[in-house]
Amino acid sequence: MSGTAISGDLERSTAPTTATLRDALLVIDRSGTRVCLLVDVRGRLAGLLTDGDLRRAILRGRSLEELAIEHATTSPHTVTAGSPRALVVDLLTALHVSAVPEVAEDGTLLGLHTLSDVVGAPARPNVAVIMAGGRGSRLGDLTRHTPKPLMSVAGRSIIEWIVLGLVGDGIRDIHVSVNYLADQIEDHLGDGSRLGCSVRYLREDPERPLGTAGSLTLLRAERPDLADPVLVMNGDLMVQFDAGDLLRTHRRTGATLTMATRSYQHEVPFGVVETESGRVTGVSEKPTLSLDINAAVYAVEPRALAWVPAGRPSGMPDLVETCLQKGEIVTAWPIGSDWIDVGTPTDLARAKGHA
Repeated sequence: MSGTAISGDLERSTAPTTATLRDALLVIDRSGTRVCLLVDVRGRLAGLLTDGDLRRAILRGRSLEELAIEHATTSPHTVTAGSPRALVVDLLTALHVSAVPEVAEDGTLLGLHTLSDVVGAPARPNVAVIMAGGRGSRLGDLTRHTPKPLMSVAGRSIIEWIVLGLVGDGIRDIHVSVNYLADQIEDHLGDGSRLGCSVRYLREDPERPLGTAGSLTLLRAERPDLADPVLVMNGDLMVQFDAGDLLRTHRRTGATLTMATRSYQHEVPFGVVETESGRVTGVSEKPTLSLDINAAVYAVEPRALAWVPAGRPSGMPDLVETCLQKGEIVTAWPIGSDWIDVGTPTDLARAKGHA
């Protein structure tokens, strides 16, 4: 086939638009993906034929020598290059399909995501904790009757996107700390089975909120046998990150706590004067400062949970400070992808793509 080259792994699932049903059957048999992707001479996706399409054609008495494209879906559901893993999981589960192609803007076939690849990877032993107990007061009336993690973005709640991202990275054991309007979150997520995981709840006393780190004392009491690093993150983040890479970095550095960071650029709206002993040494006109900010995603060794004070509020920055005071290793892990802390109506609009 001339035109754009297709990788060997992907090629096993493809056939030209001139392929017959017999050819497509051979593709499906050898690839194990249950689909045959039909591509034109320029490498663009022209159709998708499933094993079910083949079965129905045979039951209708159609000849195996007929063109496969005549029985294929010529406008299949696809994802664009670089789509977040959570979006792929969402599409596969929502459509009840086993595979979805990845294409470029011009329709060129780039890859194939299968349900087994995305959610069938071996489960990691790590527990994840999603902090979802805050009131979201900065969102005003938007959270008067709905907790912030249940705000809808692209057809799903924020917390569902978080759970789907974790599931896609092999984390199946998830705890959610709840307080404000806790019943809504519990009713929404249930036991997690529809999202491919187990979800349990760390219930704070509504009269005594514990903060982002304080609720880890509830995990400590419920799971005293934890042996692997705990992944902790806020329940109001729209972020794509590789949990496996975070955990590998955490292990490699020997850290007690690893915190994800995000580069933040700020332009000073004035000329900045540089001085030394009262003498001007330079002037920078409206310089841009680059700072590393806390991205509110952490990997924490289980033994560090014992350092979170029980019965009173504490935040994750407090736990970081405690680790530093004890001389423990704390490392930073930069997140390069888009990251939105949905804290204000403007942030929520940006997450929805409205700003």
